[in-house]
Amino acid sequence: MKIAVVCANGKAGQLIVKEAVSRGFDVTAVVRGENRTAAQSAVVKNLFDLTAEDLAGFDAVVDAFGAWTPETLPQHSASLKHLCDVLSGTDTRLLVVGGAGSLYVNKEHTACVSEGSDFPEVFKPLANAMAKALGELRGRNDVKWTYISPAGDFQADGERSGKYILAGEELTLNAKGESVISYADYAVAMVDEIEKGNHIRQRISVVRE
Repeated sequence: MKIAVVCANGKAGQLIVKEAVSRGFDVTAVVRGENRTAAQSAVVKNLFDLTAEDLAGFDAVVDAFGAWTPETLPQHSASLKHLCDVLSGTDTRLLVVGGAGSLYVNKEHTACVSEGSDFPEVFKPLANAMAKALGELRGRNDVKWTYISPAGDFQADGERSGKYILAGEELTLNAKGESVISYADYAVAMVDEIEKGNHIRQRISVVRE
């Protein structure tokens, strides 16, 4: 299977590349500078400069873009729109490293994690920007997208257990009552989804078993 990981030098991107390479995938890292991943090849280019030709021939493209400062938060929507436009009408699947703030906390899907009184104020702008991008993605019927939200506690340096619970649109807790997953286990779930392709045009979520 041939995949590209956009923004592959980030923490999540590097681990997704590592997981995919370990399974024998043909992986291309899309990076702005030196390739710091385990990918066999690289496209050195800004995400916003990518063309249909750059991403032609891949079975799947992983969007691992991240932005955190107030002035760059709108890029969550802009970057996702650009990738969707590039992949529009193709069979190449787009898998997005999403956020947990937009997960629902009720069965009616009227309340989100980020709206809770205990959600840190400092993270609300990021959660809102990512939720906006997800809302726009839901309207794209011309792209085979899958949006994967991590658990609430997304641990960059957590261990790889290789085990996780696959869930849907609602915040899901494990048997210990936790909403937590490591970047490494998230990468396992991401690559599993790339292999299986069971959730086209759906948002799913993952939590540590």
